[in-house]
Amino acid sequence: MTVAEHTSESGRSAGSRLGWLIVGRLITAVVLTVIGTLWIRAGEPQQLPDKSVLILTIVACLTIVYAVLFRLYKNIRMQARLQLAIDVFLVTWLVWNADVIQSPYIALYIVIIAIASLFLGPRGAVVTSVGCAVAFTACSLVLTGAFGPTISSRLIGGSLSQTIQWIGLFDIAFLVVGLLSGRLAERQSRSDVRLQAARKSLANLRALHERIVASIRSGVVTTDLEGRIYTFNAAAHEITGYTEETIRGQDASILFGEMKDHVVEALSAVQRGATSPRFETNCLTSEGMRLRLGYSISPLNSEVGETTGMVITFQDLTQVRSLEETSRRQDRLAAIGRMAASIAHEIRNPLAAMRGSIQMLRSEVESDSSQAALMEIILRESDRLNQIITDFLSYARPRSLVQARVDVGNLLNQTFALLRHSPEIAANQIVEAEVPKEEVFADADENQLKQVFWNLARNALQAMPQGGTLRATLAKNSNDRLRIAFSDTGRGMSPEQVEHLFEPFSSTTGGTGLGLSIVYQIIRDHGGTINVRSLEGQGTTITVELPMTTSNGDQ
Repeated sequence: MTVAEHTSESGRSAGSRLGWLIVGRLITAVVLTVIGTLWIRAGEPQQLPDKSVLILTIVACLTIVYAVLFRLYKNIRMQARLQLAIDVFLVTWLVWNADVIQSPYIALYIVIIAIASLFLGPRGAVVTSVGCAVAFTACSLVLTGAFGPTISSRLIGGSLSQTIQWIGLFDIAFLVVGLLSGRLAERQSRSDVRLQAARKSLANLRALHERIVASIRSGVVTTDLEGRIYTFNAAAHEITGYTEETIRGQDASILFGEMKDHVVEALSAVQRGATSPRFETNCLTSEGMRLRLGYSISPLNSEVGETTGMVITFQDLTQVRSLEETSRRQDRLAAIGRMAASIAHEIRNPLAAMRGSIQMLRSEVESDSSQAALMEIILRESDRLNQIITDFLSYARPRSLVQARVDVGNLLNQTFALLRHSPEIAANQIVEAEVPKEEVFADADENQLKQVFWNLARNALQAMPQGGTLRATLAKNSNDRLRIAFSDTGRGMSPEQVEHLFEPFSSTTGGTGLGLSIVYQIIRDHGGTINVRSLEGQGTTITVELPMTTSNGDQ
């Protein structure tokens, strides 16, 4: 906190106290008027109620004046000095009209001295006490006739010396109260300085802590003992997409799943002094994208060592696991490629001979006979076997890319035009393509990109055997990349199926299981990415991102 900020805060505090003084004075005047009226009614009638009403009226008018000055004039100390001086005069007037030494209003001098210590400090409290003593002494001596030739009836016990003793006792009391108030004000000032320094230090430590937590590139989440989230750093927001406002108070299982066993295991490791174990889990972002998170759990302890919650640090392992999976696929692909040529010859040659033989035999039997039907089954299954071999070879020995500047929107429209007239589409299946009016270009192999679109569309249709809608959208994102999304309203997939979706011979629709593996490989060869979001019973969305080419051919 700077000096200017400290001065501003002190000014606001003094201004607040002055406001309370203005209001408190009026309330005190009202209370004294009521008490005075009740007191007089209980005793002998006097003229004090009229004077009490007068003092109340004066205080009310002064309150209005003080409020106006408070709004217009910013010198708080000067206003306080003026108000306290007028207060001393008013209290002296009350004492003047209420038996002087025996007046109950003498106690108001002490209140004024105490208030002066709050606004004017130690020196101001002492000066105010001296002023109160002088005003009271002068008032008392004049009214008791101490300077006159005759002795006033207001002398205590009829004795001038005894009256002077009482006056001196009150003056000493005023001075003592002034000194004590000044001493307390000085201590309070020192305490305020120390408190302000402690607040500044605490604020600096808190700001440093917040900067450190915000600068950590790992997600940091703190929870209470029930697992409810109450802090969520910036990296956690970047990884998961959730904001601290939306996720605070929710159970941590929304990010990490059921983790009671993991918490027990982590706390047990801490008690043994062992390294905290690492865990992995799947997480859905705020947009429904699937992430792989690696996280560790540590206890959050209070100053006395009591465990009050948990600290969970986590990282996004999606890309790392994707690279590992790509490496495994590459290893499998390399092994498959070495066998591809021999498998093709060993299977296709006898398969062709078998097909030719069946076709010759079929020509010699009647078309409506049972033998013809069995031969038709053999021919159809041999064609399916040949297609599996073709897909296998396409996956194991992909063609080299022949890249050119391609209008992706036009390719998508062509694919869906063919799809609408394909015998594979059912009457209760709807296909829609949302393509921007302007041309959108990418450097790609046109035939392979068509194969990607066709495989993704066919796979979506096969996932909707009871009918539904397949919608493809093409758009540009903020990173100069194209985003092509295929969304269906089919049966969806479980997380385990999504995890193995692009592996060879892993099929969710009853096909060969190589179509999406080939799609994954083509997209990767084009420098793109492919992501899957799916929920069982709610459909699937497969999103492909490709580098975009500008209209003049510059990427």
